Amino acid sequence: MSKITKEQYEFALARIEELLPTVDDNTPANDRHAVELTMMSEIVIDYEKEHFPIAKPTVAQLIQLTLQEKQMTQKQLAAEIGVSTSRISDYVSGRAEPTLKTARLLCTTLGISPAAMLGC
Repeated sequence: MSKITKEQYEFALARIEELLPTVDDNTPANDRHAVELTMMSEIVIDYEKEHFPIAKPTVAQLIQLTLQEKQMTQKQLAAEIGVSTSRISDYVSGRAEPTLKTARLLCTTLGISPAAMLGC
């Protein structure tokens, strides 16, 4: 697909707003509104991937977010994986990166995928 202009993107966004009320789960996939909605959505997705990319979270952000989700304190995590609370604080603040052994423990304890921890 060729480069999508800002004007095309804005048109697609506006058209999606118009089409959404006309399409629901019972609309056949080959309905002209459903087809157009799919095409407009693809334009928006392609433009946003190029102009508004979502960065992968850092190790510090992953740990911090997961601690919040699990309602777990840094002190609890430290006790569970056998490191000092100040070390966990270093990881959460981004002042230090965990060793591979500690990263493995963090992944297991917090349920973070190793690929995410490695930034993949």
